[in-house]
Amino acid sequence: QVQLVESGGGLVQAGGSLRLSCAASGRTFSTYTMGWFRQAPGKEREFVAAISWGGGSTDTADSVKGRFTISRDNAKNTVYLQMNSLKPEDTAVYYCAARFGVVVTTTPHDYGHWGQGTQVTVSS
Repeated sequence: QVQLVESGGGLVQAGGSLRLSCAASGRTFSTYTMGWFRQAPGKEREFVAAISWGGGSTDTADSVKGRFTISRDNAKNTVYLQMNSLKPEDTAVYYCAARFGVVVTTTPHDYGHWGQGTQVTVSS
């Protein structure tokens, strides 16, 4: 079982940066593929980025490619999302998610463990 706690959200002006962190409990963190998803009011949850257990494979949504970077530190049981050049349309609750195994996927239903979410608000 993996428990996830996100942090690092907040209010930032357009063009600014934030780094989200997701701390995971459990000794088997390195066996999980990790993902970031987001959900804006009135919209479905959407994929942002994911990283394989060893960090060798990543996937990033086209809408954030070149601006957001996912990384992980297995020694610290933590996954990060570095967000640069933020836009108002990036405003959402950001969720960290974990799925057992090595395959990087973009579908929320593939992830069995979720954090409580952290709010990111980008003002224009």
